[in-house]
Amino acid sequence: MLTGDFTETCFAAGAGPKPGLLLDALPVTDHARRMIRTCWDLGARPEFGGLRLRPWAHMLGFRGHFSTKSRAYSVKLGDLRGARSLHRAAQARERYGLPALGDATTLVLSHWRFAGIGHSPGEAVMAEHIRQRVQAARHIAAEREPE
Repeated sequence: MLTGDFTETCFAAGAGPKPGLLLDALPVTDHARRMIRTCWDLGARPEFGGLRLRPWAHMLGFRGHFSTKSRAYSVKLGDLRGARSLHRAAQARERYGLPALGDATTLVLSHWRFAGIGHSPGEAVMAEHIRQRVQAARHIAAEREPE
């Protein structure tokens, strides 16, 4: 393990977090903190030098995108998002005491309120224009019909 201040050790090697940043002060879980520290420690060993773990300690040693978009990968991000969405919806239904959804269930979460009668002024203009076009089309069609 590291001895002394993690920041001093990082910058003595010429890589690592920003000056003044302490690993223990990072807003990460203890598990992530241990993995960062392990990457840093392993990166100092000659047998792991080719892995370049120290420059990638902040990514837990993985030198690439944090996730994959591969179609061949075992779990796709879209599948994870879908599963999370279903899980969160089930949690919300449970929290508010709502029934579980089945295939034939339609759950409406809203309240009816009176919105008014008739068209708004803009809608009235559009409706009148449509009425005039329909009337003109009927008049033209009636003139074309043989008697």
